[in-house]
Amino acid sequence: MAEPAQAPPALRHAEEVMGTVFSFDVRGGEPAVVQAALEEAIAQLHRVDEVFSTYREDSQISRLARGELTVEECDPEVAEVLGLGAQAERLSEGWFSTTYQGELDPTGIVKGWATERAARLIAAAGASGVSVNGGGDVQLCGVPGSHRPWRVGVSDPLRPGSLAAVVSAAGVDELAVATSGTAERGTHIVDPRTGKSAVTDLVAVTVVGPRLTWVDAWATAAFAMGSRQALDWLESLPDIEALLITAGDEVRCTGGLAQRLG
Repeated sequence: MAEPAQAPPALRHAEEVMGTVFSFDVRGGEPAVVQAALEEAIAQLHRVDEVFSTYREDSQISRLARGELTVEECDPEVAEVLGLGAQAERLSEGWFSTTYQGELDPTGIVKGWATERAARLIAAAGASGVSVNGGGDVQLCGVPGSHRPWRVGVSDPLRPGSLAAVVSAAGVDELAVATSGTAERGTHIVDPRTGKSAVTDLVAVTVVGPRLTWVDAWATAAFAMGSRQALDWLESLPDIEALLITAGDEVRCTGGLAQRLG
């Protein structure tokens, strides 16, 4: 009887940055090379915080908002992120926005983009499996072991300590999972049309797709829309699946979500 294949060695790390905790779970690869890539990814996250934090008066995004810098004078990543934000705003018909109360604030897309970038950097260094969890939103690349896919639990917002679903990355090389809702941070999602807290029947939206940059933005936009409009819109997006939970404990999901559960 053949012995089961050993799982590749795991490199794990937790880093406090950007006002939250980023958790890394890295499998396989040349240890020294992967360790160096992890350190570079962490340094990048701290640099993103320095450039994009709206809480820092001296950050490039704060100075840009005050008119002290132009986009061309900022790091190239600023133009990249603002371009992604503009694309998200267009594709969501304005339900996603990079402004808050009339001020420039790309926070809604920065964390997902930064998390995805960190995961891809480590995967490119030769790791066979990478999971980066940025404050509850996850980018997965590769696999954690032979015949073992990554799996991500989705918290039940109405039953603390319980799971509403488990998402599996079986059969795909990359998968991202992002949730927007009121369970962890209370009412914090803004309706871009009014500038006030979104009035919605939803308590949580979990979106699944290849890239965290987009699924994080789509979860935010869908939550602000409300369940009926959000479900129709999410169904129209390619390679995107979603789970929506209403305040009345009604669960709605896109047609292909079942294939991603397990």
